[in-house]
Amino acid sequence: MFTRLIRHGRIATILLAATALLASCGQANTSGEERDTPTSGTIRISVDETYRPLMEAEIKVFESLYKKAHIIAEYKPEADCFKDLLNDSSRLIFVTRDFNEKETGYIKEKKIAPQSMLLAWDGVALITNHSNPDTILTMDQVRKIMDGTDSTQKRQIVFDNQNSSTVRYVLDSINKGKPLPSGVMAAKTNPEVIDYVAKLKNAIGVVGVSWISDPNDSASIEFTNKVTVVKVRADYGSEFVKPYQAYIALGSYPLKRGLFFCLKEPYGGLGSGFATFLGSYEGQMIISKFRLFPARLNVVFREANIR
Repeated sequence: MFTRLIRHGRIATILLAATALLASCGQANTSGEERDTPTSGTIRISVDETYRPLMEAEIKVFESLYKKAHIIAEYKPEADCFKDLLNDSSRLIFVTRDFNEKETGYIKEKKIAPQSMLLAWDGVALITNHSNPDTILTMDQVRKIMDGTDSTQKRQIVFDNQNSSTVRYVLDSINKGKPLPSGVMAAKTNPEVIDYVAKLKNAIGVVGVSWISDPNDSASIEFTNKVTVVKVRADYGSEFVKPYQAYIALGSYPLKRGLFFCLKEPYGGLGSGFATFLGSYEGQMIISKFRLFPARLNVVFREANIR
């Protein structure tokens, strides 16, 4: 049996035209300077570095559609993205969690309504060297590897950054607050994680699924051939699966998390416009090319026999 995805219709969460109408009442601020609009101007955004390949593609398409719009993206650890939002360095960030209660309260104190939305479901991939026999793991084995209680084999765990969203995900969702074992390595960037694992037999890397996917290979659902992508079985699952989109959506692949936008914008400006684009049909289809599961599309799952 094979799970096939069928997409129906175009769904835009908020129309850019509607956002532009909201902004049209006051494009000039109190100092007389011209404000950005949902489709024009320049803004800086902060993006969890896990999503750099995806966001570069989204910005390229958005700016090709709206010639007067210019988005300057800075890619950094998730914790730094939230710092940028709260200290006004960025009004729009793309991260793996929603606002928490403290952050929401702080923004409301500034008389701004915080906005956020789930855009996609992302898979956290475990990668190993091609010579490593650990290509199939249960969630119990994953937990023991990540908290250091597995004594069956010595492994070198590699993350992108000590403040990254993947580290937070492992600590919160897998280790449930238990610390990582000693000797864990931070390779600084996701490409460096992949390169390190490709060279070291006992390494196991933790990366976002978009970094091991080829968005230009529309005919294939396979991942990079530089490393081996580990199959994982959920606690109550029956199959060992890789982080394919259907398995992420259905929960058969257990290492999943959300991709959110978080916006702190006092008027309907370019931040609102770009966030709206990512929730539109066009933005969601770009997300799907990077092997994340788009959360704003109407998707029907059907079982199909492959002969």
